[in-house]
Amino acid sequence: MPIANCLLPVANYLCSMKILMVCLGNICRSPLAEGILQDKAVKAGLNWQVESAGTNGYHTGEPPHHLSIKIAQKNGIDISQQRSRIFTASDFEDYDVIYAMATDVLEDMKRIGRHHFDSKKVSLFLNEQYPGEDREVPDPWSGPESGYHEAFEIINSNCEYIIEKYTK
Repeated sequence: MPIANCLLPVANYLCSMKILMVCLGNICRSPLAEGILQDKAVKAGLNWQVESAGTNGYHTGEPPHHLSIKIAQKNGIDISQQRSRIFTASDFEDYDVIYAMATDVLEDMKRIGRHHFDSKKVSLFLNEQYPGEDREVPDPWSGPESGYHEAFEIINSNCEYIIEKYTK
Protein backbone atom coordinates (compact mmCIF):
# COMPACT_ATOMS: atom_id res chain seq x y z
CA MET A 1 0.00 0.00 0.00
CA PRO A 2 1.37 3.44 -0.83
CA ILE A 3 2.16 5.91 1.89
CA ALA A 4 2.15 9.51 0.78
CA ASN A 5 4.49 12.14 2.21
CA CYS A 6 6.09 10.02 4.94
CA LEU A 7 8.86 11.42 7.08
CA LEU A 8 10.73 9.44 9.72
CA PRO A 9 11.66 11.78 12.56
CA VAL A 10 13.87 10.63 15.42
CA ALA A 11 11.17 9.33 17.79
CA ASN A 12 8.14 8.39 15.71
CA TYR A 13 6.45 8.15 12.35
CA LEU A 14 4.64 11.12 10.88
CA CYS A 15 2.82 10.01 7.75
CA SER A 16 0.38 12.03 5.80
CA MET A 17 -2.01 9.45 4.42
CA LYS A 18 -5.62 9.52 3.26
CA ILE A 19 -7.62 6.38 4.02
CA LEU A 20 -11.20 5.61 2.99
CA MET A 21 -13.40 2.98 4.67
CA VAL A 22 -16.26 1.71 2.50
CA CYS A 23 -19.35 -0.34 3.29
CA LEU A 24 -22.79 -0.61 1.73
CA GLY A 25 -24.78 2.22 3.33
CA ASN A 26 -22.09 4.12 5.25
CA ILE A 27 -24.09 4.09 8.49
CA CYS A 28 -22.81 1.03 10.42
CA ARG A 29 -19.42 -0.54 9.65
CA SER A 30 -17.51 2.15 7.76
CA PRO A 31 -18.39 4.99 10.18
CA LEU A 32 -17.15 2.80 13.04
CA ALA A 33 -13.97 2.01 11.08
CA GLU A 34 -13.45 5.71 10.30
CA GLY A 35 -13.87 6.73 13.92
CA ILE A 36 -11.79 3.93 15.40
CA LEU A 37 -8.84 4.25 12.98
CA GLN A 38 -8.81 8.05 13.17
CA ASP A 39 -8.78 7.86 16.98
CA LYS A 40 -5.92 5.36 16.98
CA ALA A 41 -3.96 7.35 14.38
CA VAL A 42 -4.21 10.54 16.44
CA LYS A 43 -3.11 8.69 19.58
CA ALA A 44 -0.17 7.22 17.63
CA GLY A 45 0.88 10.66 16.37
CA LEU A 46 0.06 9.83 12.75
CA ASN A 47 -1.10 12.57 10.42
CA TRP A 48 -3.79 10.48 8.76
CA GLN A 49 -7.08 11.61 7.31
CA VAL A 50 -9.60 8.79 7.66
CA GLU A 51 -13.04 9.04 6.06
CA SER A 52 -15.84 6.70 5.02
CA ALA A 53 -18.37 6.19 2.24
CA GLY A 54 -21.03 3.76 1.07
CA THR A 55 -21.62 2.15 -2.31
CA ASN A 56 -25.37 2.81 -2.29
CA GLY A 57 -27.01 6.16 -1.77
CA TYR A 58 -29.84 5.07 0.50
CA HIS A 59 -28.55 7.01 3.51
CA THR A 60 -26.71 9.95 1.93
CA GLY A 61 -26.48 12.85 4.38
CA GLU A 62 -27.66 10.78 7.35
CA PRO A 63 -25.67 10.29 10.58
CA PRO A 64 -24.41 6.81 11.49
CA HIS A 65 -26.91 4.28 12.81
CA HIS A 66 -27.87 5.09 16.41
CA LEU A 67 -26.36 1.80 17.63
CA SER A 68 -23.04 2.53 15.87
CA ILE A 69 -22.99 5.91 17.63
CA LYS A 70 -23.88 4.28 20.96
CA ILE A 71 -21.21 1.57 20.76
CA ALA A 72 -18.55 4.05 19.64
CA GLN A 73 -19.42 6.39 22.53
CA LYS A 74 -19.24 3.49 24.99
CA ASN A 75 -15.67 3.08 23.77
CA GLY A 76 -14.76 6.77 23.99
CA ILE A 77 -15.16 7.65 20.31
CA ASP A 78 -17.63 10.21 18.99
CA ILE A 79 -18.87 9.48 15.47
CA SER A 80 -22.13 11.40 15.80
CA GLN A 81 -21.01 14.25 13.50
CA GLN A 82 -20.22 11.96 10.56
CA ARG A 83 -22.61 12.00 7.61
CA SER A 84 -23.08 9.28 5.04
CA ARG A 85 -21.84 9.90 1.54
CA ILE A 86 -21.76 7.82 -1.59
CA PHE A 87 -18.54 6.27 -2.92
CA THR A 88 -17.46 7.74 -6.27
CA ALA A 89 -14.94 6.87 -8.97
CA SER A 90 -12.91 9.96 -8.05
CA ASP A 91 -12.22 8.40 -4.63
CA PHE A 92 -9.56 6.27 -6.34
CA GLU A 93 -7.67 9.47 -7.13
CA ASP A 94 -8.29 11.13 -3.76
CA TYR A 95 -7.22 8.39 -1.33
CA ASP A 96 -3.99 6.47 -0.76
CA VAL A 97 -5.66 3.38 0.71
CA ILE A 98 -9.27 2.23 0.36
CA TYR A 99 -10.71 -0.58 2.49
CA ALA A 100 -13.90 -2.46 1.62
CA MET A 101 -15.76 -4.03 4.54
CA ALA A 102 -17.07 -6.95 2.43
CA THR A 103 -16.68 -8.63 -0.96
CA ASP A 104 -20.01 -7.32 -2.30
CA VAL A 105 -18.83 -3.81 -1.43
CA LEU A 106 -15.55 -4.45 -3.27
CA GLU A 107 -17.50 -5.59 -6.34
CA ASP A 108 -19.65 -2.45 -6.16
CA MET A 109 -16.47 -0.34 -5.96
CA LYS A 110 -15.15 -2.01 -9.12
CA ARG A 111 -18.43 -1.31 -10.91
CA ILE A 112 -18.56 2.31 -9.74
CA GLY A 113 -14.89 2.95 -10.44
CA ARG A 114 -14.71 1.29 -13.85
CA HIS A 115 -11.43 2.38 -15.44
CA HIS A 116 -10.53 4.40 -12.31
CA PHE A 117 -10.46 1.26 -10.15
CA ASP A 118 -6.95 0.85 -8.71
CA SER A 119 -6.35 -2.60 -7.24
CA LYS A 120 -3.06 -1.38 -5.68
CA LYS A 121 -5.01 0.97 -3.38
CA VAL A 122 -7.93 -1.33 -2.53
CA SER A 123 -8.31 -4.38 -0.33
CA LEU A 124 -10.78 -6.04 1.93
CA PHE A 125 -10.41 -4.42 5.34
CA LEU A 126 -9.71 -7.67 7.19
CA ASN A 127 -7.10 -8.79 4.63
CA GLU A 128 -4.64 -6.57 6.52
CA GLN A 129 -4.83 -8.91 9.50
CA TYR A 130 -5.82 -12.09 7.63
CA PRO A 131 -4.11 -11.93 4.21
CA GLY A 132 -5.73 -14.01 1.50
CA GLU A 133 -8.63 -15.19 3.67
CA ASP A 134 -11.13 -12.66 2.29
CA ARG A 135 -12.86 -12.27 5.64
CA GLU A 136 -15.69 -9.76 5.90
CA VAL A 137 -16.84 -7.49 8.70
CA PRO A 138 -20.38 -8.70 9.45
CA ASP A 139 -23.06 -6.11 8.71
CA PRO A 140 -24.99 -5.47 11.93
CA TRP A 141 -27.65 -3.29 10.27
CA SER A 142 -30.72 -5.50 10.62
CA GLY A 143 -29.74 -7.26 13.80
CA PRO A 144 -29.62 -6.69 17.55
CA GLU A 145 -27.23 -4.44 19.46
CA SER A 146 -24.88 -7.38 20.06
CA GLY A 147 -24.01 -7.32 16.34
CA TYR A 148 -22.74 -3.76 16.70
CA HIS A 149 -20.55 -4.80 19.63
CA GLU A 150 -19.17 -7.66 17.51
CA ALA A 151 -18.51 -5.35 14.55
CA PHE A 152 -16.79 -2.83 16.84
CA GLU A 153 -14.48 -5.50 18.28
CA ILE A 154 -13.55 -6.88 14.85
CA ILE A 155 -12.90 -3.40 13.44
CA ASN A 156 -11.01 -2.28 16.54
CA SER A 157 -8.69 -5.29 16.40
CA ASN A 158 -7.94 -4.78 12.72
CA CYS A 159 -7.33 -1.05 13.23
CA GLU A 160 -4.75 -1.95 15.89
CA TYR A 161 -3.08 -4.16 13.32
CA ILE A 162 -3.10 -1.38 10.70
CA ILE A 163 -1.52 1.08 13.14
CA GLU A 164 1.18 -1.45 14.04
CA LYS A 165 1.83 -2.20 10.37
CA TYR A 166 2.50 1.44 9.50
CA THR A 167 4.46 2.32 12.64
CA LYS A 168 6.96 -0.55 12.66
